[in-house]
Amino acid sequence: MTTPLVVFDLDGTLIDTAPDLMASLNHVLDQTGHPHVAFEDMTWLVGQGAKVMIERAWAIHDHPASPEQLETAFDIFLARYAAEMPGRSRPYPGLIAALDRLSDAGMQLAVCTNKTEALARKLLDAMELSDRFAAITGGDTFNVRKPHGDHILCTIDKAGCRAANSVMIGDSINDILAAQNAGVPVIAVPFGYSDKPVASFNPDIVIEHFDELGEQLVRGLIAAREHAS
Repeated sequence: MTTPLVVFDLDGTLIDTAPDLMASLNHVLDQTGHPHVAFEDMTWLVGQGAKVMIERAWAIHDHPASPEQLETAFDIFLARYAAEMPGRSRPYPGLIAALDRLSDAGMQLAVCTNKTEALARKLLDAMELSDRFAAITGGDTFNVRKPHGDHILCTIDKAGCRAANSVMIGDSINDILAAQNAGVPVIAVPFGYSDKPVASFNPDIVIEHFDELGEQLVRGLIAAREHAS
């Protein structure tokens, strides 16, 4: 039997990064003379990478973002974020035990995030999690990124696995759409950064806590998708 693969989003799924993303974004807003964003803003600011997050924050104040301004702001953001990493970011409750359960069951793990690959690896290195994953891909790893389905399919290929034996786990519409576009079952978590209930995006299942994530759930979703096709 082909080894099952569980592909995780990063921000808002594996790791609660909102405090550090918000601190770095507010540092950028300080530099451009704009008011800070608050935690409740992060649910719709996060998910498409740092550049889009900056653009969305500026849009609140009708700030025109020229390509040059955006590149400068992006560099400021990256410098601050990387220097503080891992900062206050923490794995979500139950995550480590869930990763252990999946690995002990013979499953492979991967990360597919719209964060740049370098920052994703730096964060996972800082949290001593990188070695758990067969592949770590970011928004700049390929020429597409979530919600494009090929971001997930290319991640699966990089991990040496097959889409027919893979499951995606994420917290946002981008994760769910990417999985649906890739033809891969998707598990949604409601504790991340979505401005709408994740159930409204029609994932295959929603789990409230990583205690619910185990071999039986993953294999069941893979089997159900195989039967449906």
